Amino acid sequence: MCGIAGMIFADRQRPVDPVVLAGMGDAIAHRGPDAEGYWIEPGIGLAHRRLSIIDLAGGDQPVANEDGSVQVVFNGEVYNYQSLRRELQAKGHQLRTHSDTEVLVHLYEEHGPELATRLRGMFAFALWDRAARKLLLARDRLGIKPLYIYRDVEKLLFASEPIAILAYPGFGRSVDPAALEDYLALGMVSGTRSIFRGIRQLAPGHTLVLQAERLGAAPRRYWQLCLEADETRTADDWQEEIQAKLQETVRLHLLADVPVGAFLSGGLDSSAVVAAASDSCPTSLQTFSIGFHEEAFSELPHARRVAEQFGTDHVEEILTPDAARLVDELTYFFDEPFADPSAIPTYLVARLARSKVKVVLSGDGGDEAFGGYSRYAHDLREAHWRSLLPRWLRRWALGPLGRMWPKADWLPRALRAKTRLTNLALDAASAYANTLSLCRMPLRRHLLAPDLTRQLNGHDPGDLIRAGFDSAPAGDALGGMLAADVAVVLPDDFLVKVDRASMAHGLEVRPPLLDHELLELAARIPSRWKVRQGESKWIFKKACGKVLPQDIIRRPKQGFDMPIDAWLRGPLRPMFEASVLESQGPIRDLIDQSITRGLFWSHLAGTVRQGKVLWSLLILARWAERFMSGSSISKSACMIGT
Repeated sequence: MCGIAGMIFADRQRPVDPVVLAGMGDAIAHRGPDAEGYWIEPGIGLAHRRLSIIDLAGGDQPVANEDGSVQVVFNGEVYNYQSLRRELQAKGHQLRTHSDTEVLVHLYEEHGPELATRLRGMFAFALWDRAARKLLLARDRLGIKPLYIYRDVEKLLFASEPIAILAYPGFGRSVDPAALEDYLALGMVSGTRSIFRGIRQLAPGHTLVLQAERLGAAPRRYWQLCLEADETRTADDWQEEIQAKLQETVRLHLLADVPVGAFLSGGLDSSAVVAAASDSCPTSLQTFSIGFHEEAFSELPHARRVAEQFGTDHVEEILTPDAARLVDELTYFFDEPFADPSAIPTYLVARLARSKVKVVLSGDGGDEAFGGYSRYAHDLREAHWRSLLPRWLRRWALGPLGRMWPKADWLPRALRAKTRLTNLALDAASAYANTLSLCRMPLRRHLLAPDLTRQLNGHDPGDLIRAGFDSAPAGDALGGMLAADVAVVLPDDFLVKVDRASMAHGLEVRPPLLDHELLELAARIPSRWKVRQGESKWIFKKACGKVLPQDIIRRPKQGFDMPIDAWLRGPLRPMFEASVLESQGPIRDLIDQSITRGLFWSHLAGTVRQGKVLWSLLILARWAERFMSGSSISKSACMIGT
């Protein structure tokens, strides 16, 4: 895993300044601390920062074909590279290294831009074809690896992180209002936007082919997950297929020339990955867990139980997080505001793992593949109730009642019906978008500064979620939720979190449960086998029943969480007041401070619980202070917390 950056100019003869290109690479040096490399010729420049995992001696980049006419810089891993290598050699290609990167240039010679369809892995790469004067950009199917793009009439810039694009001289920084509303709504910037106006993402499962005279070319989709149930197989059949595919994909994910470890939370997904890896790992697998003194936020006993069962070399650490310090470390490495509090334990466990290994396996993706989140079962019940109620009653009675119902977190849970009433009044896709919302209307628009609100032009952060939901077969409510999560929440929240938190420490994280072949298998399993009679991930639990302890399989999902409500009333209160509420604070032009002040005081008084919204505002303020104030943007100069 590495970092890439580069540029292509509309003027084919325009020289590339090597100092500028090196500056872009330096901005993402944390992604690849082991080596750097560049390719420059008139009109084109490629930069690479390497984290050495495969072919330690011969895998430096850029990598070329035999005559140097095709050059590539690559971030990620190709897990089927050995079989591809044999195939290419049988066709007469001469490969001089043993790296997975080199197969890309030769696959391009055989298949052109379609080479992405042959890859099994996580990747973002830039490939330059000198003869055709074409630049190919590609991103993996799920968006595990990031790729950002900026283009204007004279150039296109690309990079693994926005900060490398910001390093280009004279690049102006302003906030995209639609991206800011997405952030307030979901705690993340979603879709192809970035928080910086003009910088976009190449969407997962897309390629982009560019020439100097076609810098505005449109991306092309090469893959999309298709949820079509196969009703011809029994539950036993599905269990056997899951077991076989899980073993195969974990075995492939262990390929490396350095030791590979695994994150182990003690939950079902990471435990299943550790179980499969223990069967394939020639030596004792190293596993890593962190815990906290607060029992509600610690899973160490469960992780220890799994580690003992499979004889792993287990490393664990109990942490007392320094809340204020961690806020600034996270905003430093995330480039964009990112409000998922689980970034904190992810960042900490990545730091722990990097002290021992360069590569770890994770359990990410199991919930999206097999229906593991509690919200799935909850929203399926809502879908059932929705089907029983007349549309007129939902629209004209439940809708207004939901709008009037108070958001009073001090009420007994049975009386906190605002979200339920609102969801029942909506169609299924809109209801799921509402479920995922961190900050809902009308509060969201009240929080935005009026000048920004006027620029939104009808933008709705729920549109992407609804589009994902509607891509599933009609009437399959669970399929719609899974499709929306794979399209939006997975690439823009969970995968961003893991990528930035691990790359901050120069650690590669590989998620076997996001292997596209495993996901395609799971997509064919009927929804009734995933959430069955209110039990989430039923078929995956059955598939793991022969290898994992039943107490691990059956225990409620916990997940990484942090006590942000208490932090905002305690150690983070001074930072919040200084950064968010100060009249000359960094987000005074982005957020209505009077609305924010009232929300904060209500939270302190305990009349409402708005910790997640307030946390998002704090992260936004600390991000703006670092990235929008004109301060230095070079991360390589100060590796905080490593």
